[in-house]
Amino acid sequence: MCGIIGCVGGDGTLDTLMHGLSKLEYRGYDSAGVALVGNGGLDVVKKAGELDALRETLETRTVSGTVGIGHTRWSTHGPPTDANAHPHRDCSDRVAVVHNGIIENYQELRDELAGSGHTFDSETDTEVVPHLVEVGLGSGLDAEAAFREAIERLEGSFAIACVIEGTETVFVARNDSPLVLGIGDDATYLGSDVPAFREFTDKVVYLEDGEIACLTADGWEVSTLDGTSVEKSVETVEWDAEETGKSGYDHFMLKEIHEQPRALRQCLQGRVDELAGEVTLEELGDLELDRVHLVAAGTSYHAAVYGAQLLQAEGVPAQAFFSHEYASSSPPTEDALVVGVSQSGETADTLAATRAARRRGAETLALTNTVGSTMARECDHVLYIRSGPEIGVAATKTFAGQQVALNLLTLATTDGETDRDVIAALRDLPSDVQEVLDTSQAEAVAEELLDSDAYFFIGRGLEYPVALEGALKMKEITYEHAEGFAAGELKHGPLALVTGNTPVFATVIGDGEMARKTIGNVKEVEARDAPVVAVTDGQSDVERYADYVLEIPETHPRAAAVLANVQLQLASYHTAAKLGRSIDKPRNLAKSVTVE
Repeated sequence: MCGIIGCVGGDGTLDTLMHGLSKLEYRGYDSAGVALVGNGGLDVVKKAGELDALRETLETRTVSGTVGIGHTRWSTHGPPTDANAHPHRDCSDRVAVVHNGIIENYQELRDELAGSGHTFDSETDTEVVPHLVEVGLGSGLDAEAAFREAIERLEGSFAIACVIEGTETVFVARNDSPLVLGIGDDATYLGSDVPAFREFTDKVVYLEDGEIACLTADGWEVSTLDGTSVEKSVETVEWDAEETGKSGYDHFMLKEIHEQPRALRQCLQGRVDELAGEVTLEELGDLELDRVHLVAAGTSYHAAVYGAQLLQAEGVPAQAFFSHEYASSSPPTEDALVVGVSQSGETADTLAATRAARRRGAETLALTNTVGSTMARECDHVLYIRSGPEIGVAATKTFAGQQVALNLLTLATTDGETDRDVIAALRDLPSDVQEVLDTSQAEAVAEELLDSDAYFFIGRGLEYPVALEGALKMKEITYEHAEGFAAGELKHGPLALVTGNTPVFATVIGDGEMARKTIGNVKEVEARDAPVVAVTDGQSDVERYADYVLEIPETHPRAAAVLANVQLQLASYHTAAKLGRSIDKPRNLAKSVTVE
């Protein structure tokens, strides 16, 4: 959650900070603020609300400096108010701090500081940090030593950036929350994600847990908490800064839905040999799958359920677990490969799960979109989905990428008889997705169903996780009630909620037994006057029982699940657009969940 930007040197520090915050709004948008250090001392400006509220406030203030930090907040401790917005200051207004994560012992520290005369303006856990730095400075420590001493007192997860009046340095610390440095020619940058500064440099340094960095205009130094110097490699970001723009689309989400053909081509490139009927994942070596636990949360959990079904079909015992449950009460894992599925590679719940698995002696694999992420660095293996930057809070192209990558993992590590059929379907998938995008009637269906009481999504087999994801998308961006069910479960209770104003999206693929049974469920809701939207490849004749039809090309069932999801993405998007919702920044949500 939350976004951090920092800059030392270069031209237009305030403009740089504001640009970085605009690129990080997907991480949090309850409030925003900046702090700059210059000849005039320390200036802090912060405001509740989205970034435009801060921009308007800055128009009435004179703020300058060549050293600065900024923050966009997703609230944890205290509601989104001006006082709770970051940066936070000490009593003397010499120190300003921004923070992502949760300081678990903040109440103990706050009580101690208050007892010695410090006063607090906010309800946040973060505010103890500048006061701790103030204590160090007051005892005669220099700025860096005072910062280190403050960090040593903290327990919990944090990414912290600090500026101190009279110094031209940004002090940085990381523990269980991502931070990356940007290395420019005449400036050094800091961000909780690369898009914060990608327009200014493509050279990055990823910080690890327990590391502290000191950034100046001339360079940077990284060390451990005890001061031991750490050698870090400078890496080059492959993608272009323009990839994080909207490219003429009304919303990032719509752009990213339409980027799925390209994203899937990138995922498949160099990994599939259709002539040989083989999938090769060189990064995994000779990895063998005896038993697999897939751990994930949110959209990634739905991908994990899909992946578990793929592996089960090839005879591999596989289960999907919510990572936040697995970490605290995981089953034995010594003989299992534990696959952490996370688009960001920084999801706190999933990191906790893979770390717990490693402590129990399990081999781990990160399936993620983010090169250099914590999970990618910590796990024994990593499989990148190669979807490119995703800015919209509601995941779209990364879910499709996870589906395809899990197909590749299954094909590369098992010996199924249907490999050639699946490989051919995967080859055609980018063009099939493009056909769905070009011909979808989802917008018209959304218009017809706009005043519904609730939306239900049903499916069987590989369509079950698609139903879950379809409902989640509808919930996330429309704020309307939506539920996803295994189709067979509908009659075991949820059918009591079905009315003539409760449309049911039913995904029906092929014409086999599962399709026929799902049609039976369609008839059940039809008998209760519920509008039915059939997402189908046209093989089952479900259209005759449906009020609306969203078509997908005929293909292998594994690929059909990807295509069906694209139709449901579009249905949710157009519903939210017609309701006037904040699609890219849905209320109460943030892109990267870095707190448990």
